[in-house]
Amino acid sequence: MFRRFLVTGRVQGVGFRWFVEREAQLIGVGGWVRNRDDGAVEVLASGEKKLLDSLYNKLLIGPPAARIDKVEVEDAEPFDGYKKFQIKESW
Repeated sequence: MFRRFLVTGRVQGVGFRWFVEREAQLIGVGGWVRNRDDGAVEVLASGEKKLLDSLYNKLLIGPPAARIDKVEVEDAEPFDGYKKFQIKESW
């Protein structure tokens, strides 16, 4: 299963990408996280539904310095090359 998450709020400059990378690796999902130029953080993840649901719950909380306003979720097209989870270059 593949999902795309778009997280808005105070999510850049607060360690959010490193938080997501760590939590995703602990949960066991593949994919990536990156900052967007509109101030949001985008996450593309693959794994079992229960693991992606667990990641979603972590995104709702975020690191202590973050403020999460909204987490949008949608199914994503399958993607290759991200068996591990990593921080991707921002755009």
